[in-house]
Amino acid sequence: MARQARALATRQTVLVAAAEVFDERGYAAATMSEILDRAGVTKGALYFHFRSKEELALAVIEGQGVFISGWTPASDSPVQNLIDLGYAFARALQTDPLVRGSIRLTIEHGSFTQPQLAAYQGWMDTVRVLLEHAREAGDLHPGVDLTAAAGVITGAVTGIQLSSQVLADRQDLIQRLSDLWTLLLPGLVQPHALARLSVAERA
Repeated sequence: MARQARALATRQTVLVAAAEVFDERGYAAATMSEILDRAGVTKGALYFHFRSKEELALAVIEGQGVFISGWTPASDSPVQNLIDLGYAFARALQTDPLVRGSIRLTIEHGSFTQPQLAAYQGWMDTVRVLLEHAREAGDLHPGVDLTAAAGVITGAVTGIQLSSQVLADRQDLIQRLSDLWTLLLPGLVQPHALARLSVAERA
């Protein structure tokens, strides 16, 4: 058990180091030697867990799925849960190297042998499920195309986090997300449901 725990800890150390390097330098410029130095592990330990840079990058990308599966909704309103998920993701982008690295790699999906679409699809599926629950609760305007709405929301959040990174090192990401919800939600949510929502980040 102790050996297994050490192996898992080493794998996590390598993943975090790789995510930091990928976030800073991008996939093409990152090297395994730089990741090795950042992780502070032996070459054998690194290659025991990851046989190539691409395999390591794909494991970092999976961090988005881990984030989504680990998030717990806290409201009885599906739309409020959608808002809260956006803020939780924004905070993770500011503080979690695995999430930051995975986003950089997802944007650079063309660098890999096969396009990596699962992360985008995972976000769109999650948003669509929340919108389905909102429709069942009677919170959405009639006729809202859930697939289109999920795609627009996912794309909009992707865009604002990227512009926030370029313009402000993501320091204004929370405000940009608040602006997005303020502008977007009236077109999706009926007035009676909109009045119950907090578009600001909740504690």
